[in-house]
Amino acid sequence: MSSLQKILGRLREYRMSMRTRLALGLGSIAAMLLLSSIISVLEYRRMSNYVTDLVADNIRNINVAQKLVSMSDEYNLKVLAAIGEEDSTSVSVPYFDRKAFMEQCDGLRTSISSEEAFPLADSVIYAYSAYMLTSLELPGVMASDFINSRDWYFDRLQPRYNRLRSDIEKLTDAAYADLQTNSMTFQDSFYRSIIPGVVSVAAGLVLVLLLLFFLLSYYVKPIYRMLSALENYTQNAQKYMCTFDGNDQLAALNGQIAEVVEENIELRRRVKSLRDEREKLIEAVQSVQE
Repeated sequence: MSSLQKILGRLREYRMSMRTRLALGLGSIAAMLLLSSIISVLEYRRMSNYVTDLVADNIRNINVAQKLVSMSDEYNLKVLAAIGEEDSTSVSVPYFDRKAFMEQCDGLRTSISSEEAFPLADSVIYAYSAYMLTSLELPGVMASDFINSRDWYFDRLQPRYNRLRSDIEKLTDAAYADLQTNSMTFQDSFYRSIIPGVVSVAAGLVLVLLLLFFLLSYYVKPIYRMLSALENYTQNAQKYMCTFDGNDQLAALNGQIAEVVEENIELRRRVKSLRDEREKLIEAVQSVQE
């Protein structure tokens, strides 16, 4: 006999108690619900941290884009103020932090996940370069007697500034779109994180129904049959007839009840026999006395 057959034979001989069966059934449900809850919490935490970082990056990108707009507006106003000065000989190009502007623009190019971020960032850089090169003409325009500074500003510099402002706004719109996409991703991730919990609850309900069916079929129904058989015996003096499949404590209890009932029947038979013999003996004594 192989080891597998020996194991199967021992499993057949093993009698699982009622307590063990109920504990295994309820324990499996509890373990499934606990495991699914842990999985749901871990999944939700992972997705929440991931999407929270994305949203934080999107908000930071929007703030950077607005800062680019603010820097451009401030510089453009300085140029316009320089044109309005009366002493044109002392006019110089206003200071502009070009390094900070380029670093922030490059940061937007790499941090925005949208496919439009790269060309939009490049457009901002090209528009910025054209605008700055044109603004460098300011000292020469102010020193020239043949060029009207206001016409130069509105006809040459202002269109390049409008192009720069438009490209920055498009880049800002891309950052907003990226934020909206990540917000939708967060909602989808929330629903995905609760799916294990929903599945486990559904599976738990199915297991509860199966356990209820098991209890009704293998425990409650036999108990009712045993009770009905006992009522037939006590009220109608019928023989105790109750049999069902099983080898657990409930089947042992049914066997013990059947033995007690048989012993009770045998005891009643003996008592009745003794009564009959006593009555016969009394009648015999009375007949002798007469």
